[in-house]
Amino acid sequence: MMEKMISKVFLAVVAVSLLVGGIGIMNVMLVSVTERTHEIGILMALGATKQHIRLQFLVEAILLSVMGAVLGVLCGWGLANYLVQFIPRASTPSVPLWALISAVGVSISVALISSAMPAARAAELDPVVALSKD
Repeated sequence: MMEKMISKVFLAVVAVSLLVGGIGIMNVMLVSVTERTHEIGILMALGATKQHIRLQFLVEAILLSVMGAVLGVLCGWGLANYLVQFIPRASTPSVPLWALISAVGVSISVALISSAMPAARAAELDPVVALSKD
């Protein structure tokens, strides 16, 4: 009974963390689109298609979130290894491969979902208007 309650609490914390992370990625990508309007205009003037622009922003968001996932896993693993030194009879912590793959997969999913709108906004910019803004 108590274990189910703890699992539900952890699930709620994880859900809120993913939501906040997704909002953070979306905000970073929206600022990136705003700050790089001139660059997007140049790319489009040189022949980049809407798909190229969209893909560029989606790949950036994926890289940002994968780096966060790897950093989070490494910090968690390091902290667990540090804390186990102070707990008598504790076993050495290990991170199963499925957990690593799941962390990276969820990070990529969150990045794709949260950066879809900023990427679409970047792809829909008019090259003439984008080049005229400074």
